[in-house]
Amino acid sequence: MQIVVTLDCVDTEAQANFSLAALAPLDYRRGFHGPPYLSLVGPAPAPILLLQPVPEPKQGKNRMHLDLDLGTADLASQFNRLERLGATRLSEELNEHGFHWTVVGDPEGNEFCVFNPPNSTNVAE
Repeated sequence: MQIVVTLDCVDTEAQANFSLAALAPLDYRRGFHGPPYLSLVGPAPAPILLLQPVPEPKQGKNRMHLDLDLGTADLASQFNRLERLGATRLSEELNEHGFHWTVVGDPEGNEFCVFNPPNSTNVAE
């Protein structure tokens, strides 16, 4: 059994390039490419990210999104890195129940969160 997360996008190739760079700390790479679909795979048991082309741009809020714990207390440097790749910060840092996160948009506007979990050794004091 495996989990596949499907992401609608206008330009699968551009989205693959962004996602691979954004997920570089997690060692994702290109997997199956059967046009029009393109998959990105990480080390097991990481979910597969399937990029699916759609003709229309993103509209409204995502019903599902990725949450990325990039394993560092230095979230500012990660946001700067993601912004250089084409992401947009969509919120200030939020805190709830010990979680610290910021909402980010990929180049096509799909939201994802970059976070530190509660009781993490990654959270800066």
